[in-house]
Amino acid sequence: MKTTDTSAMRAPATARAEDRYPSRVSAQAQITDRKDPVVWGRAGDGPLSEAELRFYEDHGYLSFEQLLGQDELEACLAELDFLRRDEGVKDAPEAVVEPGSRELRSVFAIHRRSEVLRRLCAHPKLVAIARQLLGSEVYIHQSRINYKGGFRGKEFYWHSDFETWHVEDGVPSMRMVSCSIGLTPNTPHNGPLMLVPGSQQRYVSCVGETPDDNYRSSLKRQEVGVPDDASLTRLVEEFGIVAPVGPVGSVTFFECNLMHGSNSNITPLPRSNAFIVYNSLENRPVDPFCGLPPRPDFIAERRDFTPAGEFPPGPMRACGEGS
Repeated sequence: MKTTDTSAMRAPATARAEDRYPSRVSAQAQITDRKDPVVWGRAGDGPLSEAELRFYEDHGYLSFEQLLGQDELEACLAELDFLRRDEGVKDAPEAVVEPGSRELRSVFAIHRRSEVLRRLCAHPKLVAIARQLLGSEVYIHQSRINYKGGFRGKEFYWHSDFETWHVEDGVPSMRMVSCSIGLTPNTPHNGPLMLVPGSQQRYVSCVGETPDDNYRSSLKRQEVGVPDDASLTRLVEEFGIVAPVGPVGSVTFFECNLMHGSNSNITPLPRSNAFIVYNSLENRPVDPFCGLPPRPDFIAERRDFTPAGEFPPGPMRACGEGS
């Protein structure tokens, strides 16, 4: 594994770079091939086998039914319940509530909110896989909890995360991986993550200029940076749809450009996942390609590039201390 110069862990983001993945600049959507590798590391660099790396290369995801034990997640489950019930959390900038209600939809920067969640985001098993897939040391670009309560949990519409992270955050290359951790059971019925396997090989340039402060509305209901119906139809016709499910402790890694989304949850069974985005230290953000100011650091890290496995404890809110 390549060693990293940690003397620049808190270096500022660099200036504008070449835009190899333009989007939201044309009146017509376009599908092009990706210009970056899918797998950056090799077998022997980490815990994944050659067969697992090939599967990720071809399908854009890896799903593990029980990568983390439920005993490891007990404290996280308590934290999950606390955050959901704390009205102060819902008023924090890092929180997103459902449109038309006070139900919590997401809480961002969870690795800074408590020591319990920091340890989850820096879990050696998770970081080792991210390092191997990205072929370098990694830092946390984003972390959050996604809540999808029973009966009224809203959908997350189809999108490629990279399209937004590139356009609005200035991440240059497809050298990122998302990690979704089941904190409640994910079943076929309660709005599980849906993936279009293989779609990581295609890049959909979306239509629509990015509004100022788009994140304020897009985190509740994304309308800019989503694929048009024709492009999505083409991807699904070519690749199909899968929906990994599993018990508490199940984990799915998926490539940053993989098209994904989830349905609303009308069952009584809540579905809550921790979501961590690992980015290569060699892929730090530059100026956003949309030409607007960058989104807040709690959504897209631009200053602290501490390697994920070395993330130091700092001033955090412990479970039960409020917001």
